[in-house]
Amino acid sequence: MKIAVINFSGNVGKTTVARHLLLPRIEGAELIAVESLNADEGQGQALRGRQFGELQEYLQTVDSVVVDIGASNVEDLLGLMHRYRGSHEDFDCFVVPTVSALKQQQDTIATVAELAHLGVPASRLKLVFNMVEDGVEVAQAFDTLLAFIAEKPIAQANTGCRLGTNEIYQRVKGTGADLEALARDETDYKALIVKAQGTADKLALAQKLATRRLASGVVPELDACFVALGLGTGLARTALPVPRQVA
Repeated sequence: MKIAVINFSGNVGKTTVARHLLLPRIEGAELIAVESLNADEGQGQALRGRQFGELQEYLQTVDSVVVDIGASNVEDLLGLMHRYRGSHEDFDCFVVPTVSALKQQQDTIATVAELAHLGVPASRLKLVFNMVEDGVEVAQAFDTLLAFIAEKPIAQANTGCRLGTNEIYQRVKGTGADLEALARDETDYKALIVKAQGTADKLALAQKLATRRLASGVVPELDACFVALGLGTGLARTALPVPRQVA
């Protein structure tokens, strides 16, 4: 299974979807991050044709991969896909995370339209409704996007493919933590807190306890979202590998 996680828009949770939704549930999958050098400092560097060629070649050598495409590289990558005719066929599926803000919905529409123009069929183009507030219906929050898909069914929009807002993703950002492993942690943190001598040690243990509780709550949601995607592969719990960078 080879999956690209993509959206013209930033701040839609592409990395969360790639690392925490898809990667741990696809057996043997590797994570490839396509991102610009110094993108965080606003000094983005365009993805070059040679690098895209190397990415295509590498995709031929692996069975399972999740490619997280940074927003600053999406336009360049899609342009190169037009140049490398048929290169979109290297991916079994394009997963497009989106959030409810109107701009992001409009960017998502532009993303799926461009992928459809490339020749990606609706069966391989799937939306994930991300950062949905508790008690809010997807149909209500994403009415603009869903109205477009209803009129032009060029992507799959299963409202069961939803993820809520959760601070766990910020807590584990940059740590390579596996949420399933955190949820399975059986450490008796409360007992350790009682025994701890200093306030700093107690707080550190309390943070680990809180992180485990958040992980325990979010893993079932991730499981349900993955099943709703209908990717046709079973859950495969794996530790998160260090991502290969394509910059």
